[in-house]
Amino acid sequence: MRKRFKRILIKPLALWYRKDLVALATLFETDKHGFHNYMPVYHNHFSHYRKQKINLLEIGVGGFEDPEKGGHSLRMWKVYFRKANIYAIDIVDKSSIQEKRIKIFKGSQADPDFLKQTINSIGSIDLVIDDGSHLNEHVIKSFKILFPLLNSGGIYVIEDTQTAYWSSLGGGHPSDHALQTSMNYFKYLIDGLNYKEFKWDYEPTYMDKNIDSIHFYHNLIFIYKK
Repeated sequence: MRKRFKRILIKPLALWYRKDLVALATLFETDKHGFHNYMPVYHNHFSHYRKQKINLLEIGVGGFEDPEKGGHSLRMWKVYFRKANIYAIDIVDKSSIQEKRIKIFKGSQADPDFLKQTINSIGSIDLVIDDGSHLNEHVIKSFKILFPLLNSGGIYVIEDTQTAYWSSLGGGHPSDHALQTSMNYFKYLIDGLNYKEFKWDYEPTYMDKNIDSIHFYHNLIFIYKK
């Protein structure tokens, strides 16, 4: 009851600040701002989508094992993208916090069949945000599956890439190029942006031919699809 009352109070403020992602992140208490400083970067990349009818998929809902908690950033995106459908996946059943224009699927971001079924259910995806397990293996696997399913001109975002340096989550020292961390993987893709200039025999990969640009920030990566 208290949560519902709080949301009712927030709604007029959220509509007033709907153009301001920093203010919205503060209102909806998402750690994308404050604990992190992602919102100015998100605004730079996402603002032109704000009034468009798009589908956004976020990996990870928040609230850990509690099925009643989480969804802070989903509600923020719903206000910011006024015509968008907001989708999410989580390993925990979070269906109880769904609302109009927010739908949540239960499953693992490392399960190829689940991810493909989710996209089939949605129809198409314009924006993907990986704020899930942050396990390096999961980050890479999800990207390999979902990026080819992303609409042309779409954007794929990976948050919290600091885990690429944390052994507990499959990371390690950046000089260990044999270790397939998320940062090593995406740094490797940079060369593919220039594959047409290679002076040796080379068969371009799907990523080479379909990635338009890669933008690196503190603990944050944006990948644009051609």
